[in-house]
Amino acid sequence: MSESGVAAVEPARMHRAVRAVLWSVVVAALGYVALSLWAGWREVVDAIVRIGPWVLLGVFGLSLLNYLLRFFRWGRYLALLGTPVPWRINLDVYFAGFALTTTPGKVGETLRSVLLKPHGVPAPESLAAFFAERTSDLLAILVLTAFGLWTYAPARPVVGAALLVVLVVLLLVQWTAFIAAVDRWALAREARWAALLSKLCEVVLHFRRCFSLPALAMGLMLGVVSWFAEGLGLWWLLHALGYSVDLQTAVFVYAFAMLVGSLSFLPGGLGTNEAAMITLLVMNGVPDAGAVTATLICRLATLWFAVVLGAGFMVRVRRWA
Repeated sequence: MSESGVAAVEPARMHRAVRAVLWSVVVAALGYVALSLWAGWREVVDAIVRIGPWVLLGVFGLSLLNYLLRFFRWGRYLALLGTPVPWRINLDVYFAGFALTTTPGKVGETLRSVLLKPHGVPAPESLAAFFAERTSDLLAILVLTAFGLWTYAPARPVVGAALLVVLVVLLLVQWTAFIAAVDRWALAREARWAALLSKLCEVVLHFRRCFSLPALAMGLMLGVVSWFAEGLGLWWLLHALGYSVDLQTAVFVYAFAMLVGSLSFLPGGLGTNEAAMITLLVMNGVPDAGAVTATLICRLATLWFAVVLGAGFMVRVRRWA
């Protein structure tokens, strides 16, 4: 494709990304309005007033810590893949990707590959970093859910199945001969899907470089700390609302809800995440209205805070892109 053709494609992708953000916000807003009405909107508003601005700022601050730790990990993955980017540009690109967090499986965040390409980062490397991020996040969430498994037996099959899938994937990507055989088989065919499969093999070969033992330890440690911060935010919020849920339970509730939302592949885990969190909070003695209120505020401070930040950074990126 000519340079003019590429220039025309990139703005088109950006416009589609903006439309995706708007639609996801509209759909989610309707769902959150319905949840608020079910819980009683007066109770939700009263709860926000009762916890006060400092608790809200603290919960939002813990979410921001989550984003910054994950940004640092993203930068380390790009460096491991031999494609480091100046941190200011990388920060804009990384946070702009949050605008598409509400896409199924967060695949919209692969917009970063489009934005990094002009800065010398080939798509296979940036996509490998994206999949390394998702895998590290899933492993971290599984670690955090493990602390509550003995008190919530129904969660064990879900956590066990997810852990098994991750381990199988990590073992398969280390099987270089198998990946090379698939690549040769794909290259021998002229169909478009075969070319995509060959590209996927290239991404996998880069992806496996992010899971040497030191890289795995780094990614897992940063993932556990970053997602624990948001679980801590839920615990703080529950105590500010007057519910005596211990820290271990609160972190488990948050992590398991995140796991269910991720495995559903719904946009941002919408619906499944909230349902799991509300159910677990009610099981731990939180009244229905309080569980819905805590869930709504928690999701606003985690998921939707990221989307709003991402939208702001996307505006910045569109100016220099």
